Amino acid sequence: MPAIRTRIGLISDTHGLLRPQALEALRGSELILHAGDVGKPEILTALRELAPVIAVRGNVDTSDGTRTLPETAVAEAGKVFLYVLHDLHALDLNPVAAGFHVVVSGHSHQPGKFERDGVLYINPGSAGPRRFQLPVSVARLNLGRIPFEVEFVELQV
Repeated sequence: MPAIRTRIGLISDTHGLLRPQALEALRGSELILHAGDVGKPEILTALRELAPVIAVRGNVDTSDGTRTLPETAVAEAGKVFLYVLHDLHALDLNPVAAGFHVVVSGHSHQPGKFERDGVLYINPGSAGPRRFQLPVSVARLNLGRIPFEVEFVELQV
């Protein structure tokens, strides 16, 4: 019986830039979710050296190698179901009714989390080029604890 993945790395909005600090922060992840605006397929290749990767297409993913990414994805970690999309404003389903426990999105470049109707919503922020005065960050999700733990890691760049 395979072990249940409980350490999930969350990354978004790399825009073609994968910093060594991001790779280091995600080391130890058992699964990595990329919430879009990948920029270059090589980023996914590098992340796959750490753990299996599930990635979705963002609005800048128009080149060969990224435009074929799905708009949404589902990840399963034991009995926990995660829904991944780029822009939370494009969410066109009810996560509770669909049986999701966690929704992961990007796009805004602002790290944050909130809970609504028992569903945890997480935006890891942007790991790529700095935008305005927003932090450069990734997140680590621990599904081994109830309530789930989210740790935001601001990358020193």
